[in-house]
Amino acid sequence: MSLEYITFDQVSAAHWLPILNKPIMRQHLVHHDLFTPDTINTWVEQKLAVDASEGCKVRAIKNNGVLIGWCGIQFEEYSLNQKGYDIAIIIDEDSWGLGKTIFKDAMGWAKELGHKVVLIHLLNTRREYAFLRKRAKRVYSSKLLGGEFTTYELEVKKFL
Repeated sequence: MSLEYITFDQVSAAHWLPILNKPIMRQHLVHHDLFTPDTINTWVEQKLAVDASEGCKVRAIKNNGVLIGWCGIQFEEYSLNQKGYDIAIIIDEDSWGLGKTIFKDAMGWAKELGHKVVLIHLLNTRREYAFLRKRAKRVYSSKLLGGEFTTYELEVKKFL
């Protein structure tokens, strides 16, 4: 295993299509149309804009030189007009075993960026994670972008 986190502008937009359009990947994400060459370019531009935002970091992930997905800390506005940051980890099913390592790296970024608390939203198609639940400050159901999620509110210091 050799994980590398790179900026989105270092990846050809076309390399995202086979990963993000896989049915197994889409099953665990908010419903959206399949990406096309045009829409993937727009999506990449949006992720680059998020990466340039204060308190955020978004990276493509390569393992042994092969693109396997992306992860990041993104700003969000959520219920009751609160604002915060969430961690997203979207990786190809062949790399799901790397999730904990990627999560630990993302929590390190959260600390570097000065975040005390971050959120993780898992679509209700995903099983509950005991690892997250027992360390979470709070776990609750939420609705975002038309999907129902289990949201884990995590204190960064508990994971480092």
